[in-house]
Amino acid sequence: MNAIEVKGLRKEFKSFSSRNGLKGAFRDLFTRNYKVISAVNDIHFNVKQGEMVGYIGENGAGKSTTIKMLTGILTPTAGELTVNGMNPHKNREKFVQTIGVVFGQRSQLWWDIAVQESFQLLKKVYKVPDQQYKEHMDHVIETLGIGPLLDKPVRKLSLGQRMRCELAAALVHNPPLLFLDEPTIGLDVLVKLKIRQFLKEINEKYNTTILLTTHDLTDIEALCERVIMLDEGSIIYDGALKQLKNNWGDQKEIHFQFLEEISMEHLYHVTREASVEWSFDEENQIYKAMIDADEEKISKLIGLVVTAFKVKDMKIQEITTEEIIRNIYEKGSVS
Repeated sequence: MNAIEVKGLRKEFKSFSSRNGLKGAFRDLFTRNYKVISAVNDIHFNVKQGEMVGYIGENGAGKSTTIKMLTGILTPTAGELTVNGMNPHKNREKFVQTIGVVFGQRSQLWWDIAVQESFQLLKKVYKVPDQQYKEHMDHVIETLGIGPLLDKPVRKLSLGQRMRCELAAALVHNPPLLFLDEPTIGLDVLVKLKIRQFLKEINEKYNTTILLTTHDLTDIEALCERVIMLDEGSIIYDGALKQLKNNWGDQKEIHFQFLEEISMEHLYHVTREASVEWSFDEENQIYKAMIDADEEKISKLIGLVVTAFKVKDMKIQEITTEEIIRNIYEKGSVS
């Protein structure tokens, strides 16, 4: 069963374009020029019940616009979408009972009242029975470690504390589908780990479907087996994260530190027989060589470098998911 079905979804915005000069400003008083901007361009995808999917892309790629259409905040320009068997823009009261939403930079908690009072208000909004609320929220509060925070006003919480409470608030009614838009933005490592572990637990315990948008690819690697990648409003990849890494992670990065200063021109000249791309990390004084993950090629490169220069340190690293994604965006295609 699919929790989300999207067919030919498109969202366009009209942007006002002002004319130049005083004369142009006067004309704008009577007639305005508009240009149509396509934020999401005819996308198609399905998400099965119980899946955890990473929805990724650069700023302006259309991630948040898609989430807002899926949650019913925005109305699509064209296309079809079904979420939990419903159209998000119809039967709004019934639909919101089936989703939870966490926006990393927006709060659904009341700023000046205690956290538990916000939970009680949300309990009434969603009409959650007392026993169901107690059984479910006791587990959520304990797992997220927010018991000591319940009597504090939201305005007195740190960012990490507030985000854990925001996540708990989104789950007051135990929805089968959870939308997370940058849920770990600005958080320290320990809080991120706690939130990731909690998301895994609710997915396993309740078969909760999770659609996660984030710029922190360690969140994606920790939680999602599947990723959907957006570029300029279009999907350029939809598939397994493992497959993406297998197809694009066929390179290694070798870091060199030298005992003496050398030029990039000299380095390229010495390694001209090897198929390698060089870059320089000026802050750490590290020369980075990107090369195919082939033992013979790597051995040949190292031999050329250590023969020509005095090497202080050397390290061979696997290419990271973040670098893979960056390379894909630079090329503009996964093919």
